[in-house]
Amino acid sequence: MPRSASLRISESPQGFAQAREFTRRTLSRWALGDRGDDAVLVVTELATNAVLHAAPQARAGHTGVWLKLTLRRTHLVCAVTDQSDRPPMCARRNDALEVHGRGLRIVEALSEHWGWTRSPAGKTVWAMLPASPRPTPSAWQGPA
Repeated sequence: MPRSASLRISESPQGFAQAREFTRRTLSRWALGDRGDDAVLVVTELATNAVLHAAPQARAGHTGVWLKLTLRRTHLVCAVTDQSDRPPMCARRNDALEVHGRGLRIVEALSEHWGWTRSPAGKTVWAMLPASPRPTPSAWQGPA
């Protein structure tokens, strides 16, 4: 049975700090503290995109950004819902010096899958991270 936890993210720097702390606390409760750094970075990128790009585009009276963490059997799902129906935009891969637009590339690099779904209230952008820790590369042992 999946476990889940939700948080409304305020559209301020304090909101991002609360989302990061909420993610760390939730993963610790679920004994996934070792996944915390990747999950916090993914949550931060998804929340930042929602607050910076989607919240200003939302219909009047329909603001709000929500974070939902769901633990499935093999994956942690980090999902951020906002009230904009505009699809998330990825930076072009050849823009190496571009300052903005790298967030979804970071999400893509840290997750096994990511995507988005449209809903009557807006959209949800989600990323699936493996629930088990990444294998650590063993130190290379030269010739004996």
